[in-house]
Amino acid sequence: MSEKKDNAAVAFSLLVVVTFWGGNNAGTKWLLTSWPPVFTGCLRFAVAGLMLLAVLRFTHWLGQFEALTPALHKHLWLRGGLSLAAYTISFNWALRLIPASHVALYLGASPVWALLAEQGPRRTWVSVRRYSAAMIAVAGVLVLFWPALRTQHSASMPGELCALLASFIWAFYSRQSRWLSSRINSLEVAAHSMWMAGVILIPLGLWEIAIHGLVVTPARVGVMSLCIVFGGVIPYAFWNNALRRWPASRVLLFNNLIPITTVTWVHFTLGETITPTFYLAMALILLGVILEQIDLAGVFNLPENF
Repeated sequence: MSEKKDNAAVAFSLLVVVTFWGGNNAGTKWLLTSWPPVFTGCLRFAVAGLMLLAVLRFTHWLGQFEALTPALHKHLWLRGGLSLAAYTISFNWALRLIPASHVALYLGASPVWALLAEQGPRRTWVSVRRYSAAMIAVAGVLVLFWPALRTQHSASMPGELCALLASFIWAFYSRQSRWLSSRINSLEVAAHSMWMAGVILIPLGLWEIAIHGLVVTPARVGVMSLCIVFGGVIPYAFWNNALRRWPASRVLLFNNLIPITTVTWVHFTLGETITPTFYLAMALILLGVILEQIDLAGVFNLPENF
């Protein structure tokens, strides 16, 4: 396959991912009205990871299964499972406390955090562009935060903080997945990271059930099943495959479509309204991410350094 066709295939797979994740956000939001946040994430990742691992282990549909070395096994626990578990806690609590569109928009800022992590400040126009983009994206985050900051003891503040934290952790997890995918099949990275995250979350999940209980109905089981397959197995396989082929910051650009797909899903399935600050925040975050991708030095014929 030519590089152009390969890139087109990766881009298409990422469009599928953001569409599925938008639906997953809507489904998870509905589940979290009655199910504990950590338990919901624990169940989803544990089952999804084991399903994907079983396909890899007992079939050749998704490529060759590779045995783990002790060192790589340790790295998967620390870099993959632990970071994904931390992301799950912050993401699900955010989704429970604030609108799904806001949570998705915070994740839209994650490409900026990944880009900043890839390179520190330098006396170059590239660095100026990168940090200017970050400041604009941060302005978008502040727009989301502003209603909570303006009202003392705002009930939405914990949710906003959880969503911002989820954005940072998602950028970190994606970078760790790229590192792991350079050493083992990217689909195995996704599978192991998910079931390991599920195992890490089991104690907290069981504690939540002991405190709050769990209402099990056919509808909830059905939605969870859809979230496992279409919000876990398929999209994480595609996402990690893309991270193996592209830099994390380039893959994370597709995060900017998740607010759009999420808003569409929650509007038609849950009837969620869009807050007045959403559109301005989305414009600023998108502007920041787009600015980071433009080669201003080339456009204005500027020297590399100054």
